[in-house]
Amino acid sequence: MSELVKMIAASLVDDPESVEVKEVEGAQSIIIELKVAPDDMGKVIGKQGRIAKAIRTVVKAAATKENKRVVVEIIQ
Repeated sequence: MSELVKMIAASLVDDPESVEVKEVEGAQSIIIELKVAPDDMGKVIGKQGRIAKAIRTVVKAAATKENKRVVVEIIQ
């Protein structure tokens, strides 16, 4: 899952090398923390959070195959 988030985020931002993805796995859920450069934060979140919501939707769809609950957090 973290590779998917990293690939999507790196394609959106101006500085793809600053994209960091950390995966914290729990018993029934996975938390994916996405960190980008401060200048690229708006590109990842999008207007009214539309891009962030789309990223979460794609990851959630991919996670249903593994029967896990995935939460994507965008960290400053």
